[in-house]
Amino acid sequence: MTAAPLTLQDVLVVSDDQVAADLGGEVVILGMTEGAYFSVSAVAERIWALLQTPRVLAEVVGILVEEYDVARDECAREVLAFAEELRARGLVVRHVAETP
Repeated sequence: MTAAPLTLQDVLVVSDDQVAADLGGEVVILGMTEGAYFSVSAVAERIWALLQTPRVLAEVVGILVEEYDVARDECAREVLAFAEELRARGLVVRHVAETP
């Protein structure tokens, strides 16, 4: 079964099935699911840092629009595409809040 596409209302968080390290300004991530390395730099590194704690993708877009010279629509498309790639590799998951 294919997961529903991500939206800006989704809350994502980095998966437990990965190990990441900063290697001189470039983040390298080892995905345990695929057993493959994935490297990110620049804006993608900032997105990765923001997703260390559960965060709504719309909030990620808002932060990036404030920090970088980018249009909100373009930023939203790029964030969603990158988030889908991370999810496909098992590096992030949708976060479901625990109910009391």
